[in-house]
Amino acid sequence: MLLHLYRSAVVSLIFVVLLGLAYPLAATALSQAAFQHQANGSLTTDGSTLIGQTWKGPKWFQGRPDGTVRTTGPGGIIVSGTNQPGPRSRSLEEAVLKQAAILKREGIVPTNDLVTTSGSLVDPDISPADAYAQVNAVAAARHLPPGQVRHLVMTQVHGPELGFLGAPTVDVLELNLALAKMR
Repeated sequence: MLLHLYRSAVVSLIFVVLLGLAYPLAATALSQAAFQHQANGSLTTDGSTLIGQTWKGPKWFQGRPDGTVRTTGPGGIIVSGTNQPGPRSRSLEEAVLKQAAILKREGIVPTNDLVTTSGSLVDPDISPADAYAQVNAVAAARHLPPGQVRHLVMTQVHGPELGFLGAPTVDVLELNLALAKMR
């Protein structure tokens, strides 16, 4: 019986070293060597391209409303979750109507994706149609020709992953950073 316990302890120790230390270190080293930008959170000087940002005012393209809870102070925490109201929820209806009113005040035609949150609550992407729906309002607020802003949106459209997985998207942070460089 002691022999079985000894063998079990040795096998457990081997797996702890392999799977608890060696594998995570190798995976970290590989990700840092091959995909450093993505492994470090896809950060820019203005945030992460993986997390939706809040943009105030008609001079900026708007993303999907987020349902995040942010703490104040440096290094604030963004909390994501699945606390989504159901399709018949009164709070969902009120939130959609409130977001639609905000968009209308800014001259933006509210689309389904611009008034509802994503499943993760921090989706950084919108559809190209949602971005194009905002072109006239952003162009007017920035005193730019709509054609120039429309061309900017066109340059920011990312195709489906691997050319066939999913739909084309526009990262709102990247779009607004490019927009800020226009002036």
